[in-house]
Amino acid sequence: MPIYATTDAATFEPLDLPQPYLLFLGDVTHPAYAKTALGLRDWAPERCVGEHRLDDAGVSVGLPAMTPSQARAAGARALVIGVANVGGVIPDHWMPALLDALANGLDLISGMHMRLADIAALREQARHHGRRLIDVREPPSSLPAASGRKRSGKRVLTVGTDCALGKKYTALSLARALRELGVDADFRASGQTGILIAGRGLPMDAVVSDFAAGAAEWLSPDADPAHWDVIEGQGSLSHPAYAGVSLALLHGSQPDAIVVCHEPGRRDMLGYPGYRLPSIEETIELNLLLGRRTNPAIRCAGISLNTSQLSPNEAQALIASESARLGLPVADPIRGGAALHALARACLDTAS
Repeated sequence: MPIYATTDAATFEPLDLPQPYLLFLGDVTHPAYAKTALGLRDWAPERCVGEHRLDDAGVSVGLPAMTPSQARAAGARALVIGVANVGGVIPDHWMPALLDALANGLDLISGMHMRLADIAALREQARHHGRRLIDVREPPSSLPAASGRKRSGKRVLTVGTDCALGKKYTALSLARALRELGVDADFRASGQTGILIAGRGLPMDAVVSDFAAGAAEWLSPDADPAHWDVIEGQGSLSHPAYAGVSLALLHGSQPDAIVVCHEPGRRDMLGYPGYRLPSIEETIELNLLLGRRTNPAIRCAGISLNTSQLSPNEAQALIASESARLGLPVADPIRGGAALHALARACLDTAS
């Protein structure tokens, strides 16, 4: 049974997703392209029973290796495609594994651009075994064009110097840190991985471009004046391919604050050698310039660094030196601690 799992346009109710999951890694060879599996492992571990890889895969998320049959016996109810590759395609050589999952009692969940429901072999296998095909990268059908109307409530948007360097993790961590400070705050997912983690959201990169800024308005509606929506950013305004979704989020979110996400040491855009990353300062300047179009009061609250490739001491030293150099709070959302709470408080200060 094919299902387009969309968050209801009127109520923003959670999705109905069968859990727990077996995470499928296909033949991915770079961790950045396994971000859906990594995100679920890190933010929803109670919903992940194992991983399933093809023989030539070069990435593991560290979960027990299982076949679909073993995962079903361990309680899994669905196989989630944990890959986010360029173009969001489901290659033919994945098909035996996906068909085997259906035959062994697992539903399929995908956030790829290529829909499960559009693949005849999967439709027939799902029908034969009474299983569901669930595509979460499906926006509501009745999204409006943006109005530009200023909405009540407060908003922070994570932006970046590139793709796949921590905008989702930063938004999730900031939402949690704000709640720890006693602030009423929600994480607003704008991509397939965030939607699977939060159970609701809107896949911004699947929205027709005329309605993209309107979709961002819909994602963070009017709220109590003291409420904060922490909105997951996408792409980068400087990216040669994905700047469009970044600008739509910036205009539609009307953020009071932005947090710039960056991975130290990354020189070129991921998957686009020769396209140099902009500096943090250039990214701040560009986002504030374009963001003022819908919120003249927009400010940069601080910087989120992905220091996963550094030792704890190296990371701490870099966070301190970058904070001193830029005159802004700097934190790593995974390492957390006092620096993350300082960044969360800086978001609140932008609205005072």
